[in-house]
Amino acid sequence: MDKEDILVQTLLRLSSAIDRVTEFTGRLAYWLVVPMILIGVWNVIGRQVARGLGVNLTSNALIEAQWYLFSIIFLLGAAYTLKHNGHVRVDVFYSNFFARRKTQVNLVGTALFLIPFCVIIILASWPWIVNSWRILEVSNDPGGLPRYPIKSMIIVGFGLLLLQGFSELIKNLAFLTGHIPSQGE
Repeated sequence: MDKEDILVQTLLRLSSAIDRVTEFTGRLAYWLVVPMILIGVWNVIGRQVARGLGVNLTSNALIEAQWYLFSIIFLLGAAYTLKHNGHVRVDVFYSNFFARRKTQVNLVGTALFLIPFCVIIILASWPWIVNSWRILEVSNDPGGLPRYPIKSMIIVGFGLLLLQGFSELIKNLAFLTGHIPSQGE
């Protein structure tokens, strides 16, 4: 085995490890849908029953917990969706391309748009999130939840998306150089 093959195999092992992390976090996000829905149902029913009983059965914390869970699902699910090729595309041309052309488009899109976008979001949100942790930011609503943990999910979500972008870059390059068969064909 020459140095190039060793490098490619090392990068493919790295890609596989990233894919496993993405798969785990994506499945975690999948299961967070259940509590999000249950909290949402309770918020609706609690509000309606509370009117009749004159008692408060829901809270700002439950309402915020529901949108926190939604945010986590979205942020953790983005990398998972990329891994499974589920992001929306303008298919006017792409759907008619052969595997090699699709891979080239994916490679260019990942390198020029996805990776820089993730880096920009992480860098732009970093000071905002650090400040939130510094002041231990809490919701302005009475009984609301702390904001700093959910704001941290921005970096976690875009960090995972960035890692999955690197994984896809590795796999696309490996396919184009003949080291692996086409992905998803």
